[in-house]
Amino acid sequence: MSEQSLKLRPYAAADEDAAVELWRRTWQAAYPQIDFAARLPWWRARWRDELVPQARIVVAETDGVLEGFVTVEPGTGYLDQIVVAPEFWGSNIATMLLDEAKRLSPARVELLVNKDNTRAIRFYEKHGFIHAGDDVNPVSGRRVYRMRWRP
Repeated sequence: MSEQSLKLRPYAAADEDAAVELWRRTWQAAYPQIDFAARLPWWRARWRDELVPQARIVVAETDGVLEGFVTVEPGTGYLDQIVVAPEFWGSNIATMLLDEAKRLSPARVELLVNKDNTRAIRFYEKHGFIHAGDDVNPVSGRRVYRMRWRP
């Protein structure tokens, strides 16, 4: 993938299958001990019923293949998901998606990150996020940090 061929664009309904599969594949790589394939119906319902209606979703694609996406609610600044295909971890895709989230919600961006996801925590700290408290993810029940960015 060259950064010249990578494009950010708004999510379209036709992206649903690719986005949900990318979400599953990425979380499976991050947490191999969890069977995420068994959760696909729940994820698809959450995607359709919660994220698509409430968030602005921007996808990153190369030659028509989804490589990542970000979901952010402009009114609240809540970033629910930033997903990058495992083969592109360490590339500039996550930074581009995070910059887009900041553009969509310029006053603030807030998120929950699993406490054991040190890679993501370092990434957010590098991009100006601060720890804003401990929390429990209302969906997974996992212990998380609340993190916040403000310009």
